[in-house]
Amino acid sequence: MGAVHLVCRLVAACLIAWTTAAASAPPSFPTKPVRLIIGSAPGSGPDIISRLVSDRLYAAWGQRIVVDSRPGVAGIISAELALRANPDGYTWMMLTSQLFVATSVYPNLKFNLDKDFVSIALIGSVPFVQMVNPKVPVKSIADLIALAKKQPGAIKYGSAGTGASEHLCGVMFTRLTGIEMLHVPYKGVAQAIADTMAGDVQLTYAVMPAARPHIESGRLRAIGVTSGKRAPLLPAVPAIAEVVPGYEMIGWYSLVAPIGTPDAVLAKASAEVVKAARDPAFGERLKVLGVEIIGGNRAELDAFRLGQRKRISELVKGAGVDIK
Repeated sequence: MGAVHLVCRLVAACLIAWTTAAASAPPSFPTKPVRLIIGSAPGSGPDIISRLVSDRLYAAWGQRIVVDSRPGVAGIISAELALRANPDGYTWMMLTSQLFVATSVYPNLKFNLDKDFVSIALIGSVPFVQMVNPKVPVKSIADLIALAKKQPGAIKYGSAGTGASEHLCGVMFTRLTGIEMLHVPYKGVAQAIADTMAGDVQLTYAVMPAARPHIESGRLRAIGVTSGKRAPLLPAVPAIAEVVPGYEMIGWYSLVAPIGTPDAVLAKASAEVVKAARDPAFGERLKVLGVEIIGGNRAELDAFRLGQRKRISELVKGAGVDIK
């Protein structure tokens, strides 16, 4: 009888061990397309980066990563939509500096960005470019400051929306230089760029991937970059900080999912995205767009988000940005 009990206990132990291993093993993911929601319009930096990531993951998994563009209110609409989705791993969201700025500015949000979304991976960072319509009589940052001082409020600058990163770029510039410019919010940076080219507004800011084609075509003139130093892709364009001490603002790209998404799915997604970002061939495609590769895993994105929350909150408060 003792031997029978011993055998039963061994079998039970094996079953428990097998069940535990099965529960912790990565699921067969993905078995269908994954929806990647972005809070920016087609043609924007997040859209361009998302589609590159989508192509890479399709090659690895054989399942489509469908980019779902939902611009509006500086990315807040995309977050509300993503949070309503089933947290089964098949809905992701691109989290950018733009949405971080917005959630530091807008009151009474329906979500808590820091608590309602879990990290997948940190892709990279990128500077914004300060650009003017070529017909505007300025060829440098100093020229822009001089013109704005001569005509207070006459220069209009477009952004992806009130509270967006581009808006904060402009607010920082006016506060640190003591000039006045009129902010014109759009539903996405693509519209702001289009209206700058059309001359409806004189100036806009856009991340390097969205800005560079229009600079190279001559439809817009780059006069400054918002990073602390010059961007490798635009070495002749000065950092705004060279003329305006203390000025710095960067954009960044990361992937998150609604809270409740299975850890095994998050781990598998994170590993593949980090692998892609760190692959030299894929990395070169991002560097050509002006993106500085980070390739951070879940823990590294968690730490980055904490640091950015502190920095952006202090920046918004110091700049006096307020949405009523």
